[in-house]
Amino acid sequence: MMHRSLLRKVLTHALIIALCVVILLPLYVAITTSLKQPSDVFARPHKWIPNPIHWQNYKNAFSYVPLGRFLLNSVVQSMMVTTMVMFSSALAAYAFSYIEFPGKRPLFLLILATLMVSGEVTIIPNFLTIQRLGWVDTYWGLTVPFFAGAFGIFLLRQFFLQLPRELYDAAVVDGCGRFRYLFEVIIPLSRSALGTLGVYTYLSTWNQYFWPLIVTNSTQMRTVQIGISMLRDAEGDAWHIIMAGVVSVTLPAIILFLIFQKQLVRGIVGGAVKG
Repeated sequence: MMHRSLLRKVLTHALIIALCVVILLPLYVAITTSLKQPSDVFARPHKWIPNPIHWQNYKNAFSYVPLGRFLLNSVVQSMMVTTMVMFSSALAAYAFSYIEFPGKRPLFLLILATLMVSGEVTIIPNFLTIQRLGWVDTYWGLTVPFFAGAFGIFLLRQFFLQLPRELYDAAVVDGCGRFRYLFEVIIPLSRSALGTLGVYTYLSTWNQYFWPLIVTNSTQMRTVQIGISMLRDAEGDAWHIIMAGVVSVTLPAIILFLIFQKQLVRGIVGGAVKG
């Protein structure tokens, strides 16, 4: 039995290590390629460690296309969407958790049903609406269609239902209003779920490509994902410069995930308990 247990642990750790290598290898290749000289990119044998380190690639990437402006646009877009999704989802989840009203369950099921609708189906209606409002090539056009979503409502509702009902009853007896209870009791107790929703929404918005592509016309309003495509078109086979742009775009998302990974895991696990 001891030998079986040891063998199982060895195989499990070997599998985990293999998966980590598969996942991290492309990132490592991108980082090392971004630091190589042009002649070393396709050198044989392959150079796993760049020598010398060529930091000029990053300067070139930011000079050939306005990556700095693209990064700013993506930060503004992601922050606006994340803030509004957390706010609207908290209000809706609170209503579905604590307030009784006619049609509550059918309405919640209808909202959940929107999760089954592909995002591509709503592209044309959303674009026509944004065009009529005159929001093409603006931050409002980039963000407003994503200010609310079924996933956030579902996640926070599941978490709110786990909180002791006695807290709400005690607050009502003490004369605490609904908004005060939400912002002073529920929100502080739901930081992990809100952190999960915030990180998920921010990363999803950061990685958008198709919607920013069709709703922006000027270079000044483009986002980072389109910027990488523009850099590739401009530089062709200059993969050392393209990879410098890719790393510059990817690192903020990786850093954000590493900072909030505990809240992300805790929120997902915590929200999956009660139905």
